Amino acid sequence: MAITVEKPEIDGLGEAVDAVREWQHEGSPWQLHPGDLGWFWRFGAEATAAAVRTWRRDGRILAVGLLDGADLLRLTTAPDSRRDEELARRLVEDVIEPERGVLPPGKVFIEAPQDALIQDLLPERGWRTGEPWTPLHRDLTEPVKAPDPRIEVIGPERAQVWAGVTRAAFDGSKFSEERWQAMASGVPYADARCLVAYDGHGNAVAMVTVWSAGPGKPGVLEPMGVHRDHRGHGHGRAITAAAAAALQELGSSSAAVSTPSSNVAAVATYESGGFQRLPEVRDLTRDA
Repeated sequence: MAITVEKPEIDGLGEAVDAVREWQHEGSPWQLHPGDLGWFWRFGAEATAAAVRTWRRDGRILAVGLLDGADLLRLTTAPDSRRDEELARRLVEDVIEPERGVLPPGKVFIEAPQDALIQDLLPERGWRTGEPWTPLHRDLTEPVKAPDPRIEVIGPERAQVWAGVTRAAFDGSKFSEERWQAMASGVPYADARCLVAYDGHGNAVAMVTVWSAGPGKPGVLEPMGVHRDHRGHGHGRAITAAAAAALQELGSSSAAVSTPSSNVAAVATYESGGFQRLPEVRDLTRDA
């Protein structure tokens, strides 16, 4: 049967999340995790549904994409379909033709698994490699030592604390308690935890959200940040270690995170928290 691209309704998002969850395996290149969909859910279920695309053949979802902004498609496929030529060529046509409703005209970006056939086909259509990203990984099969600082698991009644640290960690952030509530209402948040670290004076100094894909599968950190007034004191290392411990409690086999290679400080923070740097990956871009 022919491959079709769909924009799911709100009640269809769970199926897309389940597909992405099923595709998470140790050793398999990942580009889109249930946690990425969960973090986007802060904009609400309707906005999330509008940003998701699924590709099906014979009723089965073969690929899921998230429009993480107007010009970036974060794409992943079922592991057994990474080299499926029919799927890859359909994906290429859908992303290069704006009238198909996936990406707009002009300068755009795609993040896709490095072993996917689309990585070979798009350069033939004039696309080039973009900026390098550094993925990092921490194995969770051995016990993770809990950090010394006080760590709080945030629930609805304390959402304003997490939101406040997030605004102070990211320049220009307008993250609010309402956005936390929207994120926590999403399907992926059933496998997530929000954490806040406190210093010895009781100040909330760092935050992170961890997302599990289920027992025995890799989990991710998205996002992690340190309050701008409390940097340089090891709080990033502490909250990163706490994130790994939280994912281990959720049954994750490993913890993963990715950051632009140009963000040298972030890479160093994750490494200090027990993560190992993996080979760089690059997105693909089409110039305007």
